[in-house]
Amino acid sequence: MFIGHFAPALIAAARPKAAGLGTLFVAAQLVDIGFAALLVPGVEAMRIAPGITAMNPMDLYHMPYTHSLLGALIWAKIFGAIVWFATKRKEAAIGAALVVVSHWFIDLIVHIPDLTLYGMSPKLGLGLWNHPLIAMPLEILLIGGAFIYYMRRTSAPVGNGRLWILAALLVFAQVVDWFGPKEPTYSLAIPATMLFAYILLAGTAAWAGASRQLAVPRNA
Repeated sequence: MFIGHFAPALIAAARPKAAGLGTLFVAAQLVDIGFAALLVPGVEAMRIAPGITAMNPMDLYHMPYTHSLLGALIWAKIFGAIVWFATKRKEAAIGAALVVVSHWFIDLIVHIPDLTLYGMSPKLGLGLWNHPLIAMPLEILLIGGAFIYYMRRTSAPVGNGRLWILAALLVFAQVVDWFGPKEPTYSLAIPATMLFAYILLAGTAAWAGASRQLAVPRNA
């Protein structure tokens, strides 16, 4: 799951007093941002194992601080506190924290057993990465439904052009993730590419959401 993780961010951003869309895009991938950062010094680890799943060659064998449920809850609490400090809005902080935690539960659907509850066995994962005919439509439905929900719940004086640019970038990123060339072995290029992608998507989301406000109900 890649852009499907942004579905909770789009839904949360359409709520009153929510954090900005760019902030929520960071929240949606904060667990993976942390993972990429921890790969660099070797605190967490992965390797490339072609064929380990039908869709993803990454063997994510050591990630106790980011991809355990306990770890995700800690990241969520810290990020929620940062959002509260920046906005002084309880709703924004809670929404952002929930988006952070949503990452673990979405991962649970697609990962093979490499997630944990608290950094140790048992390892969990339902393994939809081995069933692309299910995983790929599911990802499209998640992000597509959330995108439509956000577009209908918000509006901007300049129209939806920025939002469509964000949508095009999300589609491009997912196509590359699904069908682009894969690294044959692990190198620092992998976390660097991950971090670049997350920064680019969050920055574009912040730009797309900057002028948007909740739409006024027609019967108001």
